[in-house]
Amino acid sequence: MVYEPNNWGRFGPDDQRGTLNLLTPAAVLAALASAVTGQVLSLAMPIRGATSSAAPATIPHLRGRPLPQHFMSVDGGDYAAGTRPIGAGLRMADDAVVITPHGTTTHMDALCHMWAGEELYNGHPAARVRSYGATRCGIEHAGGVVARGILFDVPRHLGLDHLPADFRVPGELLAEICDDVRPGDAVVIRTGWPLTWDRSPQEYWSGQPGLSAGAGRWLAARDVSVVASDNAAIGGLNARQLADEGLEDDLHLILLWRHGVHLAEMLWLEELGEACAGRTGRDFVFVAAPLRIEGGTGSPINPLAIL
Repeated sequence: MVYEPNNWGRFGPDDQRGTLNLLTPAAVLAALASAVTGQVLSLAMPIRGATSSAAPATIPHLRGRPLPQHFMSVDGGDYAAGTRPIGAGLRMADDAVVITPHGTTTHMDALCHMWAGEELYNGHPAARVRSYGATRCGIEHAGGVVARGILFDVPRHLGLDHLPADFRVPGELLAEICDDVRPGDAVVIRTGWPLTWDRSPQEYWSGQPGLSAGAGRWLAARDVSVVASDNAAIGGLNARQLADEGLEDDLHLILLWRHGVHLAEMLWLEELGEACAGRTGRDFVFVAAPLRIEGGTGSPINPLAIL
């Protein structure tokens, strides 16, 4: 059973989309009004190189997770078909990409990604998560996300380049930065933590700042559709790359499991932070389209901010 007020049953007994249901056609049209200049920014980390080189390890990631792999076999030594003649002097290059999204690249979590007890979000049986995929609450139910995005640039608000590793953002600080959060909004949290990677991967792995449980409840109470961040877990991590909170206060359980709020993690938000610092308001059009991986617990995404 869930521990506190939640969205189970709110959108019907068969619901598998959670608060993405709030993104009605009217809500999407209203969100599009947030674009005023037409500038488009990608909020994704790059996927770089194959594990036969050092390239993948140059991108922030959680230690010990399988790195994304991009193969080409131009030299005959990699996985894909590489370049080959296709007639009339033309040649074609092929790729193969292998990705474990969680903890290694920009991605969106499905509602089946985490749960407690024997039930997924909305009371769907956890036994439906199998080795061949989840037959309930998989990422394919998310569809395309077009929402009003709100940037909470927490370190800039505090006069910092990035938050300290042990910083947990309270709900009161979010309210101080922006209290104009509307149902269906996609809230984007900048911690600045990816900046530490170029200084030292060891510093990046020493822990991570993130939202507190109170901040998660503050956002859930405002009916947001998505919570996205440049850190790896929305909440904070310790030096073992684990959350310190118990089940009642775990951010994934508060947002994904109890309230059906999809999470997007490991975004790159530096250009967006600079752009929003130089304009009136911090809202924009947020666009994300997870792959239709049937039964997937998550998907890589290339989220866009349209200013």
